[in-house]
Parts: sequence; structure tokens; C-alpha cells
Amino acid sequence: LTPVFDRAPRYAWLAKAFLEPERTIEFRVSFLDDTGSVRTHRGYRIQYSSTLGPYEGPLHFGTNVTAENLKSMALASNFSHALAGSRLGGAAGGANFDPSRSSDAEIQRFCQAYMGELVKYIGPGTDLPSIGLGVGRPEVGYLYGHYKRTSNIYSGSGRGLLWGGAVPHVEAYGYGVVQFAKHHLTDRGDSLEGKRCLITGSGKIALAVAERLLAHGALPICLSDTSGFICEPQGINEAKFQKLYQIKQERGARIGRYIIASTTAKYFDNTINIFQALKDGEFGNIDLIFPASTSSEIDNNAAGHIADAGCQAVFDAAHAPCLPSAVKTFRKLGIAYAPYKATLAAGACIGSSNTDELSTHNLLHLIDDLALKIYKECSNTATEYNVRGDLNAGADIASFLRVANIMEAHGAT
Repeated sequence: LTPVFDRAPRYAWLAKAFLEPERTIEFRVSFLDDTGSVRTHRGYRIQYSSTLGPYEGPLHFGTNVTAENLKSMALASNFSHALAGSRLGGAAGGANFDPSRSSDAEIQRFCQAYMGELVKYIGPGTDLPSIGLGVGRPEVGYLYGHYKRTSNIYSGSGRGLLWGGAVPHVEAYGYGVVQFAKHHLTDRGDSLEGKRCLITGSGKIALAVAERLLAHGALPICLSDTSGFICEPQGINEAKFQKLYQIKQERGARIGRYIIASTTAKYFDNTINIFQALKDGEFGNIDLIFPASTSSEIDNNAAGHIADAGCQAVFDAAHAPCLPSAVKTFRKLGIAYAPYKATLAAGACIGSSNTDELSTHNLLHLIDDLALKIYKECSNTATEYNVRGDLNAGADIASFLRVANIMEAHGAT
């Protein structure tokens, strides 16, 4: 944000105020596990900023969930809404509970216990939680069911707070990332057609990214999970993608099972770093990277491997998958980088809207329009502030200015 402060020093004081969330909520979450023992976890909700409107942001369940991580996610949520032009503030929440190591009954009891505390701080016009890591359709159903029982407030299926327990468009986040990439390449006189793409992760967003890449004529080469990664040297076509999709719909299924369904796939276990394998030429030529797995998965070394492999661009498809050192390396070596706060913004805007009745065609059209708007905002702002081509700086500056100007109008000087 230095270019902004150089032009208008008053924004530095607004930035100082904006660095602190409006409200940080922590609470104990206790429930009975399947053995009858009481298990206790820590729950959070960071209500970062209501400058643009009611708080809105994801819930994350996982052992790595901390107040500091959620603070970063809540800030990013605020920036995403600002970029998309959505009249929503930023928030994030969750708990250090791991659904992957729990039974369905334990997940249900935990969600009910978590919502028993969270219900005191959320509601229509106040705070609208949404899906996140470890919080998908089943968890949303359990959370909404308990919210409805304790608050006596009802939402229609697919709309309103927690979508009435029925998430309408989980895939919107992944679609938005690919549409953003499409507009970036179009602006450079290029296209996704024929591009060989490496995708990390194989969750809902990663699979949605692969699906849209196929629709644009690109070739997904690799996907991964915590057990390792698979590679199709000639690309994953539609038939192979459907096999992979079916495998990953099963609870706890590992991606390595895919090699049983494919005679051409190669599998590497998690003792091998996927970006080291990229540098070693295991995937052949790779044009684009879509990190959709976990936070901080690309460090400075991985960024160097990506550059050595001749990749053109990196498009975030998860929360903060690239460390700041990696972003600096991309900038230094001329690799285009699109940050998560921009690439996920279109999906976040769709995900928080009442769009359950949209057809797939209309949904894609709406996402494409939003992605184009967000890309132009980032690109034009970067040019205006003399950092042409730096989408990361453009996204930060554009979103900050939108929030800061309203903060100033509200008297936060």
C-alpha cells in the first residue's frame, strides 16, 4: 500500500485502524464423543469489519485453526467483498476440530455444540457464516439445524443464513478462479486452450477448477491430497476426470486409488514434494499452477522450482497458498501471480448470494462477469499506481481504498 500512502498520507492512519478487527470472539466447545468421553475444543469468530455491510465469511474446522490464522482470513474476506463490489463486511471463524478423524455422529454433536455458542453472535443483518475448509454440506446442515432450533429464525432452502442448510453452489469458488485466469490470459493475447495445468489438492474447489479448465480446452495434469499426488502425462480428459471425481466423493478416499482406474497415471506418495517433482520434469511441460490445497504450501524454494520449470503464471485457488517470500520470487522472476483475495472473490460473492435457482449456464455467466470486473479492477489499479502487471498490489490497493473511503465517511479518522 506504499504507493497509496505516498499520494495521500491520511490513508496510513486509516490503515492503522483497519489492522485491528472490530471484534474477536473465542469460546469453549465441548461435546460427547462416541466413547462417551467429553472432548473440548476452542471455537472462534473474528468479526473483522462491518464497514461495507453485515459481517460475512467462512467457517473452518481443522487442527491448524487459530485466532491469528482466522484474523488473516477475515481480512482477506473483507478485501474479496470489496473487490467484488459486494455490500458485505469481512469475518471468519471455526474451531480446532478435525472432521476427518471423527464419525458422522461426532461431527453432528460438535456442530450443534459449536452453534450453541455461535448463535449468540450471528444472524441476518449481523453476521452470515459460510462454508470453508472442513465445513461442507453436511456440516452446514447440522449447523443450520441447530441455529433454527435455538433462534426460531428460518431461512428458505438454498438462501438466507447458512442457505437454510442447503449449500447451493460449492463449485462457484473454483469456477471463479478459472474465469479470472481466462481473463488474465485474454488480456495478454493468449487463452486457456491447450495449457497444461498443475492443480494441488483434490477437494471441492480443486475439482471445480479441473472441471472448468477442461471446459476451456486446458489439460489438468496433476492433482493431490495429503497422501500424495497423481499425474497424467497426457492430461486428464473428461472420462478420467469423472473417475477421479467419483473416487473423491467417498469419505476418506485417497487419490492414489485413481491409478487402479487408469493405465497411464503415475502416483507419487507424500514423501516426494510435488514442486520438486515439477522441477525434475516428472509432469513434462507445465504452463499454469493452481494451488488449491492448503495455506503456505508454496515457499521460496517451491517458487524457484516453478520458475525453473518455465511456468507462466500462478493463480491462487485456496487461502494464502503462497508465502510472501514466494510472491516476491514470482515478481522478481516475471511470473504472473494472482492472489486469492482476487481469484476467490467472484466465488465468495456468488456463495453468499441467494442464487439457488440459477441454472448452470446463468451461474457461469454471472461468475464470468464478476471475474472480468475483478480482473479489470486489479489490473487498472496496478497501472494507475505505477505497478503495472502486479495483480497482487492492484488487488490490495483497490480493495483497501474502497473500504478506507467508507471508513473515512463513517468518521473512522
